[in-house]
Amino acid sequence: MHSLSSQVARPLCSPSWHSRYFRFLSLSLPIFHSSKSHPKIFTICPKAPLLTVRNCTSISAKPSSELRNKRSNSDSNEKLRALRELFSKPSVGIDAYIIPSQDAHQSEFIAECYMRRAYISGFTGSAGTAVVTKDKAALWTDWRYFLQAEKQLSSSWILMRAGSLGVPTTIEWLNDVLAPGGRVGIDPFLFSSDAAEELKQGIAKKNHELVFLYDKNLVDEVWNKSRPKPPNKPIRVHDLKYAGVDVASKLLSLRSELADSGSSAIVISMLDEIAWLLNLRGSDVPHSPVMYAYLIVETDKAKLFIDTSKVSAEVMDHLKNAGIELRPYDSILSEVEGLAAQGANVWLDISSVNAAIVKTFNSACERYYQSLESKTKRKTKMHDDSNGWSGGPTGIYRVSPISLAKAVKNDSELEGMRSCHLRDAAALVQFWVWMEEQIKKNVKLTEVEVADKLLEFRSAQPGFLDTSFDTISGSGANGAIIHYRAEPDSCSVVDDKKLFLLDSGGQYVDGTTDITRTVHFGEPASRQKECFSRVLQGHIALDQAVFPENTPGFVLDAFARSSLWKIGLDYRHGTGHGVGAALNVHEGPQGISFRFGNMTPLQKGMIVSNEPGYYEDHAFGIRIENLLVVKEVETPNRFGGIGYLGFEKLTFVPIQAKLIDLSLLSAAEFDWLNDYHSRVWEKVSPLVDGCAREWLWNNTRPLVKL
Repeated sequence: MHSLSSQVARPLCSPSWHSRYFRFLSLSLPIFHSSKSHPKIFTICPKAPLLTVRNCTSISAKPSSELRNKRSNSDSNEKLRALRELFSKPSVGIDAYIIPSQDAHQSEFIAECYMRRAYISGFTGSAGTAVVTKDKAALWTDWRYFLQAEKQLSSSWILMRAGSLGVPTTIEWLNDVLAPGGRVGIDPFLFSSDAAEELKQGIAKKNHELVFLYDKNLVDEVWNKSRPKPPNKPIRVHDLKYAGVDVASKLLSLRSELADSGSSAIVISMLDEIAWLLNLRGSDVPHSPVMYAYLIVETDKAKLFIDTSKVSAEVMDHLKNAGIELRPYDSILSEVEGLAAQGANVWLDISSVNAAIVKTFNSACERYYQSLESKTKRKTKMHDDSNGWSGGPTGIYRVSPISLAKAVKNDSELEGMRSCHLRDAAALVQFWVWMEEQIKKNVKLTEVEVADKLLEFRSAQPGFLDTSFDTISGSGANGAIIHYRAEPDSCSVVDDKKLFLLDSGGQYVDGTTDITRTVHFGEPASRQKECFSRVLQGHIALDQAVFPENTPGFVLDAFARSSLWKIGLDYRHGTGHGVGAALNVHEGPQGISFRFGNMTPLQKGMIVSNEPGYYEDHAFGIRIENLLVVKEVETPNRFGGIGYLGFEKLTFVPIQAKLIDLSLLSAAEFDWLNDYHSRVWEKVSPLVDGCAREWLWNNTRPLVKL
């Protein structure tokens, strides 16, 4: 699945990537961001950029037909009226309010009760920022969602097409529409610290003040009793046979990093980082097996802030054995204040830790030094060359060391990923057999029905838990919409006259999948075959790439585009994003993208997607996606004394031969395709039988170039 974070350097890839998207649309986008006797699990990227949540509900895999969201103009107007009434309350006193897409953990996918921007605006796309003033309401989103936003926003809203010529950023717009000296309110839990600081500085140019509303989220006030309830499904232990490294070893390695940096504690807020570090999994968030929590790790103890009703006896024992204490989820701010009072040097990744936490810690530090000064009657020396502050608390602003550690998979994680991809392939083979049979029978199938049927096949596989994102089921022109989401009342029919793009994935107990295939059930046009073949050539070029160690992903991006470039074509999204092992389908910090800000080198054990594409608006879309593991490659030379890397395939599903113009393929590309299909048959055929096995054989037979 393509992700915007694969386009833009995080410190995503990306991210699940997280950092800047359209830097001020960035306030609405996820900031997908990885010792003597123990292995060095944690490493810090060199010169890395400096970079009491409320309640909600969980979502499990549901058929698309159950996910409806209709909003009338009157409904939208009533919500805006109720929200604006709150502006003048004495405890609020603001002139504008910003509603981002994120939860308090900067998650890409969020629980239903945190979908505040969707609730207030009616726009359900994953990326967007809503801004409401006393007389205006505007929503910013990126090019992937322009058509969707046009359909879903009522006439009360102004659609801001972020990144388009002449469209102001949220900061520019606020500075234009508000009288000087205005007060702009935010929920500081929903903004990363650096995003809030950028906002504060940007609006200060017109003497506007940024107001942190800690005690209440104004959208929640409007939502009131109809707001979904908190998630309460139990969390589970992620078995060591899948995790590969126990919690004690991970904590030991993390504490080594703390010591090296001069830190005495670290606040961790990214949900996938907490799940990975503690070998836990949850179901609080759709598509991602994580649970809402914060974690503070100190040199001699660790505290997990979580709703304890989710913690079973087994999980309690697991945490106790690792020396983890439990605290209420909403006590995080008081604990952070306590760290400052103790004089702790706290590692904070301000690109992901929310502004409420960072501001609370900094304010507590100020109180500490004011108290110290009043006692001693003199200023305390507050800085030295090693630890920042000397003799008192300070924040050490660095990228989380867990992001990179998590991105470099160990042998057990890789084995789980290989295994789940084969089961996923079996489900897809069964699905495509069914699909072709329905088309031959002239059965009318909608895009939603197709996605629901695929979920049915995946659900029958051992270890299946959920989809890894909303399935993109796009027929004809809908395939050209990068993040298209079929809705029951407006989706198209899949037939033998149009290209069909299917981008989908699964969450399994042992791994995470993400695959895209484009097919035609009839006779494709020559233009479609040429475009498909050139996308395939780019896919092959990246798959076969060999590159030096320490190569950032953006260096490889042109491999996937070169064949398209030769005839003046291209695609607007990144080529690859990182993928978690039984975790988020988008993770950082690595990525493969034409945007060259992400300097994270690809390393052995990282997983990335390989998904070039081509899209003709109002006509068709093409994408071919496999997941790859970075591996060491033996080369006859080692220029500069360094090693070389390449890729191992994880995905084994046939690529439709009828869409390929074989005359365009070189001999090497032809051999790649036949070798790939040979391996697909070898690996997947033992998992299917009957019609599915016959279909697999027919679609993996060697091609002959005439």
